[in-house]
Amino acid sequence: MFVKKNISLKSYNTFGIDARAQFLLEIENDEQLSEAYQSSQFRALPKLVLGGGSNILFTKNQRKAILKINIRGIEVLDQKDHEVRVKVGAGEAWHQFVLWCLDHDFGGVENLSLIPGTVGAAPIQNIGAYGVELKDVFESLEAYEIKSGKIRSFNKEQCQFDYRHSFFKGRGKDQFVITSVTFMLTTRPIFNVSYGGIQQMIDEKELELNIRNISESVIHIRQTKLPDPIKIGNAGSFFKNPIIEKPLYDALSLIYEDLPHYPVDLGSIKIPAAWLIEQCGWKGKRMDQIGVHERQPLVLVNYGEGKGKEILKLSEQIQASIQKKFGIELAREVNVF
Repeated sequence: MFVKKNISLKSYNTFGIDARAQFLLEIENDEQLSEAYQSSQFRALPKLVLGGGSNILFTKNQRKAILKINIRGIEVLDQKDHEVRVKVGAGEAWHQFVLWCLDHDFGGVENLSLIPGTVGAAPIQNIGAYGVELKDVFESLEAYEIKSGKIRSFNKEQCQFDYRHSFFKGRGKDQFVITSVTFMLTTRPIFNVSYGGIQQMIDEKELELNIRNISESVIHIRQTKLPDPIKIGNAGSFFKNPIIEKPLYDALSLIYEDLPHYPVDLGSIKIPAAWLIEQCGWKGKRMDQIGVHERQPLVLVNYGEGKGKEILKLSEQIQASIQKKFGIELAREVNVF
């Protein structure tokens, strides 16, 4: 296990926040993970598990042991007819895994192209994009149970997936570290092109309908809408799309005739957070070294030397303005430390 002391976390988070960590432990396998929790050197220290750093905001220096999960490996477990089970190490970059699937003609994750972060972090918030969620291709995962020091297996039901939520963000929070995820992919994919302009791009470019062209369309759409974290610090969507009760939606729709909405069930409606933020005048607003992205108001950005506390304050101001104008509580998608 490689240990770094008093290290800047700037290159370990996509916001590019220059917080420092007392210890950073590079975890390459299950045995090193167990050592990090059981050894006398680190047992008493609080821990923070870090994947790709794409869903985190540091607001202060971290007086704890940061566990950087680098567990690698992609393995085809078995294939029956058109179904393929693939086991992936938690430290694999998510998008690189998607590209691997494309190279092997395995469908299911093409709509999730270019999502930042690692495979191990993906089930925690049930990542989703363009009409597909992780739970749609999930079979099981393995996780280190901190209390017992044992590796446990979880099936889909046990993970309790919901919109940007899972058991690991709820009752299981801070109790487990995911070490691998097993996916159920297919060689006979059902194409999902009805969301976010994918079909339009396929038609305009006269492309064959296949998983690679869907992936490339998603990548193009994401690149035109979202800033590259390498060029400008950000953590993607900072807020969740709120789900409100129908009576509130009915009242708001009388005032805002163009209110975009997506029915969730008979009594609930999902409202795009980006629309709410833009209506409150935040889109493109800059405050010195931080701001709201000019093309996608869901994305808060660090222009170079911004502080985590400043970004957090900006997010709270946005939340307060939406609560005041619409009576809607906007929840963060990003984890704050």
